[in-house]
Formats: sequence, structure tokens, C-alpha cells
Amino acid sequence: MQRKAYVPGVAVLLAALLAGCTGGSGGDDTAEDAKPGDTGTTTAAAQPGRYDTLPEPCGAVSHSTLDSLLPGITQLTDEEQREQAYEGESTLTYNTDRKVGCRWKVESTDATDHLLVDFERVVSYDNSVSDDSQATDLFANKVVAADLPEPVASPTPTESASPTASATPTDAASASVSTSTAPSTSTSASPDASEDAEDAAALQPRLLDGLGDEAFLDDELSGAASTAQQRTVTVAFRTSNVIVTIEYVEQPATLGTVPDSKEMQDRARKLASQLAGAFD
Repeated sequence: MQRKAYVPGVAVLLAALLAGCTGGSGGDDTAEDAKPGDTGTTTAAAQPGRYDTLPEPCGAVSHSTLDSLLPGITQLTDEEQREQAYEGESTLTYNTDRKVGCRWKVESTDATDHLLVDFERVVSYDNSVSDDSQATDLFANKVVAADLPEPVASPTPTESASPTASATPTDAASASVSTSTAPSTSTSASPDASEDAEDAAALQPRLLDGLGDEAFLDDELSGAASTAQQRTVTVAFRTSNVIVTIEYVEQPATLGTVPDSKEMQDRARKLASQLAGAFD
């Protein structure tokens, strides 16, 4: 097998020697000197990503932002403990040029909060695939893994119209009889209930606009109602060849308490916007 690997090189060398002996300098020399499989054309290498370094993760989040995300920090009376809480802890990594992260965990009187910030710089080892394209594919895999639900469409005016609007006279009469004999309840949803439904739809896991090149938010509540329920809000975005992931977790100290979804999402999205701005 080793000799076969060297055969093409020997053939080229013999061809060159023969050409030298005959003194030939015609156009055939070019063909003989070409590498096997060479078509005579070159393909431009894909462009590298915009970023070739990553920020220091434990210093990427300001103290004021940590105060908001981790309320227990402000409750620490010992100055040394508070400084340690601000510093966070670097995540394990084998290549700080490609992937870095930092974790924080702080307990308060109301809950225990966790925060993870992760930076990944994507590099393509295929000359025909750019770093950005490789990062786009990896981010698409993260979106698929998040298993985001289908967006909930708002009801159209036709769907919310009165059921008797297009009814025949007979149908209308029947409806009038049934409503008159039914208990005295409202036939349409109250404004408060409608607003609650809209708020719930707005807080569901979803793709986000205006954050990096592409982004999504996931929100998961775990644990039974009779236990301390833990909420995990994840915000991830891609900017060029860097993927940033924020994982914000809260577990209340009181059984039966449910962490506020909107509050946690707002905090996580605010941090994501700050980190994205640092890359611009």
C-alpha cells in the first residue's frame, strides 16, 4: 500500500527526466507537471468568521446586572462573600480560544438563582464552508433541540364573531331559546381573560428578532405543583461565527411558589442584549 502511494510522484519525476533528456519544451510539459486531478482552476477559500477571540465570560456581566438576576448578592452582608459571588466560576473547557463560560449561584431568602453564560467561537475546517455557515448550521441544531412550539396565531375577527351572525332564522331562534334557558353567564370571554391568553402566548418559547443574526428563547417549568417548581429560561443567539447561550434558573424557597416567567425572561433578554451589543 505504501508503494502505491508513491507511484504518482515517481511517474511525474520520470516524465520530467525524459523531457529533459529530449530537450523538449513544448506545451506538453505543463500537462505532465500538473498534479493528478488538477483542473487548472482554483476555488477561493471560504471567508473566515468575523471574530477570532472570545470575551472573558466571568467579567462579561456587570455587577448591576448580576444584582438583578441574582438578588441574593445584595443580601450578602460579608463583603468578601459578595465579591466572590460577583466573580463567578469558570466552566471547564479544553480550548479557551474556542469555548468559554462562567457560572454563578446565589441563595436569597426567597429563592436560589443560577446563571450560566457560554461563548462558543465556531471555526470551519472545510475550506469550502465559511465559519459563519458552520455557525449557522450549529445554531439551527440548537433551535431543533429546543423543540420550540408553533407560534400561536391571534383569532381573526371572523373566528371571534357571534355564532348567530351567519345562522339561518331557525338556527337563530334555537340559539335564542337555549340562551334564555341557560344559566346567566357571559357568552364571550372577559377582557381580562383575553389579555391573559395574549400574555401567555407572548411568553411561550419562540424565535426572537433584533438580537444578533438570529436568536431564540426557551422557557421550561419543572417539578410538581406540590413541590418547589424550578423555572429555566434560556436565551441563545448567534452573531457571525460566535454563539452565545444564557441559562437562567430560579428555584423558590417556598413550596408551591412558581417563578415568574415574564420577570425571568425580561432579565435574561436584557442580559442577552448587553452581550450582543458588546460584539458590535
